[in-house]
Amino acid sequence: MPDHLLLSRLDLNLLVSLDALLTERSVTRAAERLHLSQPALSASLARLRTHFGDPILARRGNTYELTPLALRLADHTTTALEAARRVFESQASWDPAESVREFSIYGSDYGFTTIGRVVSELAAQRAPGVHFRFLLHNPTVVEDAANRLRSVDGMVIPHGFLTDLPFVDVWQDEWVAIVADSNDAVGDALSREQMSSLPWVMNYQSRSAFTSAERQVQQLGIEPNVEVIVESFLAIPHFIAGTQRVGIIHSALVPLAERAAGVRVVGLPFTPTPVVNALWWHPVHGHDPEHEWMRALFAEAGRIVQAGEHV
Repeated sequence: MPDHLLLSRLDLNLLVSLDALLTERSVTRAAERLHLSQPALSASLARLRTHFGDPILARRGNTYELTPLALRLADHTTTALEAARRVFESQASWDPAESVREFSIYGSDYGFTTIGRVVSELAAQRAPGVHFRFLLHNPTVVEDAANRLRSVDGMVIPHGFLTDLPFVDVWQDEWVAIVADSNDAVGDALSREQMSSLPWVMNYQSRSAFTSAERQVQQLGIEPNVEVIVESFLAIPHFIAGTQRVGIIHSALVPLAERAAGVRVVGLPFTPTPVVNALWWHPVHGHDPEHEWMRALFAEAGRIVQAGEHV
């Protein structure tokens, strides 16, 4: 059957029902979520089973489990539903002061604490009905960015991870080393020997998830003694306070780190490569007026962060 004929026979309400069923794994709970009667949702499930030639939900004792096909459909369904929602949210003209639009942005806790915080403050002043949903990314999200960005509005991440996607550079940062205030073994700067011998707290550390500073350390022939790996930039100082450990964080986080934990900044025996942070988006959003407004907001917030006025 030609694609256009197949699509013309599809009911968008079935996509909504499928998403609820895959999320709740229960007809009763899915019906409650959608404010429908149980027979009505059971009828939708029957149509979905006929369409896919699969039970979708398989009974196991007193509960239901998703079939292998349903598990594969889960991510696609959420993405498709979000994309459909965005299609029908689109407007010929858009007034941010009157809008109740939600923008979803992937990023790290570092990105949210710096530019995310400023973006939310600017939006609250100029478009009180607009709000932001900041979602923590992970290696899986970053590796699948071209697809994930179809259903969200952007991703804040430095250069070096994404390619072939539109972006705007928003601010630049530097890497600095930190040690505990109580660490008398380190003076004002780390030596190469200390970087090799002292225990480290590092961020991520996998084939596809790393920081440019950590990669640079290894490229210089220094094999750090990694004692802790934590998928959070804000948590690093807390794992260093009161220990002999070493870590590297963004300079924009230093005031927060010094207030939250007993750490101090020390010099590095090399010049770390600057971090160029950018906002990335999918080309499908390129000419949307609301996206253009959002990107301008990020650019303005980046200038504020760069000037250090956000601390």
